[in-house]
Amino acid sequence: MEENRTQKAESRKGTGQRQKKTAVISDITGFGRCAVVVALPIISKMKVQCCPVPTSIFSNHTGYPSYYFDDYTDRMRPYIAQWKSMGLTFDGIETGFLGSEEQIAIVMDFIRDFSTDRTTVVVDPIMGDGGVTYATYTPQMCARMRCLVEKAHIITPNLTEACILTETPYHEKKWKMKEIQALAQQLSAMGPKKVVITGIPQGEYIANYCFERQEDGVRSQLLRTVKVGTQRCGTGDIFAAIITADAVNGVPFSLSVRKASRFIKMCILKSMEMEIPLTDGVCFEELLDGLKA
Repeated sequence: MEENRTQKAESRKGTGQRQKKTAVISDITGFGRCAVVVALPIISKMKVQCCPVPTSIFSNHTGYPSYYFDDYTDRMRPYIAQWKSMGLTFDGIETGFLGSEEQIAIVMDFIRDFSTDRTTVVVDPIMGDGGVTYATYTPQMCARMRCLVEKAHIITPNLTEACILTETPYHEKKWKMKEIQALAQQLSAMGPKKVVITGIPQGEYIANYCFERQEDGVRSQLLRTVKVGTQRCGTGDIFAAIITADAVNGVPFSLSVRKASRFIKMCILKSMEMEIPLTDGVCFEELLDGLKA
């Protein structure tokens, strides 16, 4: 019976009925709405199978006073080896927070081993915020992250991470368009054809800058939305998940960035309405039905 099911599944390949699937390599955090716990329902809602590769296990994210943490690095290679023995490949590969040089090396091997000519690699280089590099990121890790960025088709750094990757000094003054354009050009020159620099402050607005290399030249666009509420955990994970699922589904890049920005804004407003604590992230569950593939 099981053999028959497998044969039937194999026979459907190439007929247009194969469901697309994405690997998401990040931590699993039980409480606080971030990382895989956010990516899985969003990518699934957008009609793409989400396949997690855990990098670590947290009881709750590190924004709380205390938490349980289990580093999964030693178990990542045996976990991935099982998938390799099954001959799996993926339409999308998304990477989130990585905690060491070794994890970055494992991810680079994963991209090599599980990609085909149809695979889109999305790297969310979670390295810092507010002009500050996270304490776990050494200069060596930053250098390794640049190597990972070279393997990506799409990257989604915030302004701080864009500066870290390009070794550009961060400043609190209003960023000029030519500065943002220069950042995006340098990032794209590393390898990815599509770059979105997120969370650019623009007075009462917050902006995302899209940069896309195409055969007929470069397309770039600054997409602004009115700023609402205050920063919450997990919004970057929501953004990257939507970008990943849309890329796998063939949605144009700028439309996907607009969708992700609009959805996050709605989630923040709903969280404020429901008086959700900032540490608990955004209550995206209330709005999932409005998120279309």
